[in-house]
Amino acid sequence: MTICNTPIHMLTNNHWEIVDQKLLAKMLQEFMYENIISPTVVYQSGDIHTYEWTDKQGTVYRFEAKKRLFDSYMVVADRIEVVSASEIDIPKSLLLLISIQQEGQMTSSTAGHLVKEYLHTLVADTHLREKSKRAEELASLDYAELEGEMTGHPWITYNKGRIGFSYDDYVSYAPEQQKKVKLSWIAVHRQISSFHSIEGLSYDNVITGELNEKTRAQFVNELERAGVEPSNYYFLPIHLWQWDHVIVSLFAAEIAGKEIIPLGEGDDQYLPQQSIRTFVNVSNKKKYHVKLPMSILNTLVYRGLPSERTVIAPEVTAFMKGIHEQDNFLKDECRLGLLGEVATMNVDHRTFTKLKGAPYQYLEMLGVIWRESIYQELEDGEQPITLAALLHEDSEGTSLVQTYIEKSELTVEQWVKKLSSAILNPLLHYLYQYGTVFSPHGQNTVLVLKDYQPERIIMKDFVDDVNISDQPIQELQALSPELKKVLRSEPPEGLTQFILTGLFICHFRYLSNILEDKLGFSEYDFWKIVRETILTYQQKFPQLAERFELFDLLRPEFTKLTLNRNRMFDYGYEDDGDRPHASEHGTVTNALHQVTTTIKQ
Repeated sequence: MTICNTPIHMLTNNHWEIVDQKLLAKMLQEFMYENIISPTVVYQSGDIHTYEWTDKQGTVYRFEAKKRLFDSYMVVADRIEVVSASEIDIPKSLLLLISIQQEGQMTSSTAGHLVKEYLHTLVADTHLREKSKRAEELASLDYAELEGEMTGHPWITYNKGRIGFSYDDYVSYAPEQQKKVKLSWIAVHRQISSFHSIEGLSYDNVITGELNEKTRAQFVNELERAGVEPSNYYFLPIHLWQWDHVIVSLFAAEIAGKEIIPLGEGDDQYLPQQSIRTFVNVSNKKKYHVKLPMSILNTLVYRGLPSERTVIAPEVTAFMKGIHEQDNFLKDECRLGLLGEVATMNVDHRTFTKLKGAPYQYLEMLGVIWRESIYQELEDGEQPITLAALLHEDSEGTSLVQTYIEKSELTVEQWVKKLSSAILNPLLHYLYQYGTVFSPHGQNTVLVLKDYQPERIIMKDFVDDVNISDQPIQELQALSPELKKVLRSEPPEGLTQFILTGLFICHFRYLSNILEDKLGFSEYDFWKIVRETILTYQQKFPQLAERFELFDLLRPEFTKLTLNRNRMFDYGYEDDGDRPHASEHGTVTNALHQVTTTIKQ
């Protein structure tokens, strides 16, 4: 596009000031939670506290916030005042970053890269604000389309940094743009690639289902014109961005040797989901969801496909589904759905795989995961939404969960009880009975509604986020050595963090804020329901009492994981051989314990 055709109409002073103010509020409340800043209370009126924090240059941040459980805060976005000795001529959110950098804990290099991520995030937020649909309309939107309305990670403040995307890439490929794309395809010689699948599913089965006969014939003709034997090659889907920015340059030797040959586009159209690299087929919704590597840095990691986990993904699927199929509680009572990663392909880079300590992004560049479609899992009348959708508010301040509850004709208490039961029962059973956890954050957990009421959940993304106990648990003894090597083994506290932090801190603490703020439903009542759901499960399975103590979700406090600190102070933009893990900083008071000992004033 020419510069005058660049779609920048949403970049207005009004939009910019609103999104900057909202980002500033988010940064203040999350930085308080992570003990990055420690403001002083200067005034209190009811449950509203007025805080002040002054940086080393004398800039004063004065704002109002409510204290919340889990040592959290909810900052009121339109009640923030920034007083500087000099005129403020940069976005207030970036001024706060500079103020923190002046404290001396963050390197100039990290701060500079973060400015870029925050600016990318602000630009994306202006797009989202400009196109925002009302909650009433969103409440009936299809799963794949609803994903394009979401605003990103609720906790990570630089949540749409997408380093590697140009603005043209952003307009073309970001999920909030909701532009349908066709996937490109290449042929990869079988000597440099590998195909893996669950039992009974062959490569030919997958390709016959994904590509029609005419397209397959065209691809075969392309190979014959290249003078190679088609039977020596696999067909592999690839994102056009990855081809342009990574594959042509870094796999040039394989292209020169005709080990990689471009074939063309497939026929079906897809919508990108929040992870950017996962695509839902909207031409035929029952076809696989496709997960492709895209070497962009977003939130904490590059969005590639780790080779060893891609290879083992079908075996992880078989393991998780094997548990499900032989367990009547999971299958019949919870009616848990599992979106299996049933087939994968992986292509290692010859040089990087031989380079000791190579940056992990170069070990995740080329491959694919075919995941079962969410639409194959649904029964009549069921409506799937990612759990993240419950946190969404439209531009008028109406929350989507509020709309669901109103349409459900349930009380808030009834709705929350159904939600807590639907989510927690299967997660608790995998943890307590099998020493195994999903990472049940807002994108991996699909909530199934029926008549707008929570019915059950469907879990996805096993390849990255299934973890097992490091304890001698009988149910894990049959795991293959290959599976044990790839799946991360965690001590008991580490395993419980996937629920305590991944679900409670990363999702439920925001949901409880919305329910109290919008519907007057006390966060204390919310967490009492969550606690009661856990206790009810434990009463149902008394034979697991030792596991309840081992994996204690009700303890008074637990280690605080800090996702913003990870980037800002501990990891920065280092590029080593392992993906960064969440930083730890102090402890957090467990609301599930606190609600039994504290009476809300």
